[in-house]
Amino acid sequence: MHAIDAISILGWRQFSYDCWRLTEPQEKCAAIQAFSFAPEQNLTFGQPQLITTDMAQPGHPAQPELVAPSAVPKRSLHTTTGRAALIHALAHIEFNAINLALDIVWRFADLPADFYRDWLRVAQEEAHHFCLLNQHLHSLGYAYGDFPAHNGLWEMAALTRDNVLARLALVPRVLEARGLDVTPGIRSKLMQAGDDAGAAILEVILRDEIGHVKIGNHWFNWLCRQQGFDPIAHAAHLATQYQAPRQRGPFNHPARLAAGFTASELASLEKCR
Repeated sequence: MHAIDAISILGWRQFSYDCWRLTEPQEKCAAIQAFSFAPEQNLTFGQPQLITTDMAQPGHPAQPELVAPSAVPKRSLHTTTGRAALIHALAHIEFNAINLALDIVWRFADLPADFYRDWLRVAQEEAHHFCLLNQHLHSLGYAYGDFPAHNGLWEMAALTRDNVLARLALVPRVLEARGLDVTPGIRSKLMQAGDDAGAAILEVILRDEIGHVKIGNHWFNWLCRQQGFDPIAHAAHLATQYQAPRQRGPFNHPARLAAGFTASELASLEKCR
């Protein structure tokens, strides 16, 4: 690795750590969206701080209240409150996704510059998604934090904080890939409920998330090759080791293929349904 690349990576990882620790969503999003890869940019908010890799929880606001998934109430999409609750749940997923992208940048060292560059761009797109959803929440008379939410997505991130291969196998390739399957159906329900603005936001999110899952697939396969693992077999091993949720269909085959899953992987998923 060239010296200038090493210096840039240190700066990118410090920036990601600083953003990860921010508690206010708007401040976090503004910082990420203002980020530039230009080497002359000052990437830290203040004095450089020691990156402490045993930290498990990112900065998050006092609200929303975090509850068990079963405790999140279900509401009808044919009411404004019901649509707002759904948009809020999606915004919470995107807020977690921001922290996940930042976490993989600062937590895992000694990877190629393109690895960090890819995930910082993912963080910027996730911040954009969160802002779109939060703006839509405001148009419905609500804001992020007004409804309870669950923390399931982050729990897997905490479990895989010591293993980058496990993180890639089980977060982008399992949990986030699930979004590729369910988002078209949610978008259709919003359209049926007359929420065309919300449906349009989900169209943007689906397009970008295909790219995010593709990045996860790319780096998982790359690291498997580097370490001598068969990607499909090792993914199954990691899913068992970390007790990942069982993948359930129906699967969005076109989106998953575009995101880097192979036809044989999809066939295996269908057999396990």
